[in-house]
Amino acid sequence: MSDIPQISHGDLWSREGFREDPYVVAETLEEAGDAPAIILPLAVWLGLEDEVRNATNRKIGVSVAPGESIEPLLASLDTIPVIALQFPAFNDGRSYSKAEMLKNQHQFKGELRAVGDVLIDQVAYMLRTGFDTLKVSHSVTLTRLADHNLHDTPVYYQPGRGSRSAPGTYSWRRVPSA
Repeated sequence: MSDIPQISHGDLWSREGFREDPYVVAETLEEAGDAPAIILPLAVWLGLEDEVRNATNRKIGVSVAPGESIEPLLASLDTIPVIALQFPAFNDGRSYSKAEMLKNQHQFKGELRAVGDVLIDQVAYMLRTGFDTLKVSHSVTLTRLADHNLHDTPVYYQPGRGSRSAPGTYSWRRVPSA
């Protein structure tokens, strides 16, 4: 008998731990059937009429590949329940920049999800850049997440969503504007 927890690759991780993913990933609305929560590729999501996106009881999220622009989403951020940013390889960090822009520059209030080949070393950085949930495929990462075995550095050079600056300390030596 093993002490290693059994985790499904379909489970979704957040700071509270693993839970079942309510969203179905589909290539089209028709492929999703009557699923109440769907994540569609960016091109398909953009091809939907506004009335289709807004007149349904379904939650329709969008999946964005590293090479795709988030610019077309910006006008609709308040209507998107989840944006899934893809990490097809552990060394492709373009989705970090998108997460930072969505959460900090554009104040996206929905769920921001990292999907794909995520290593445990990346999790702390993902949380700092604004990701709310992770849907990972790497088995070691899944095991470490189940054990809540996250290691993070106590001090950061760059500020981020998880950074805390004590009063009287330097935060990039910013000077308040007059």
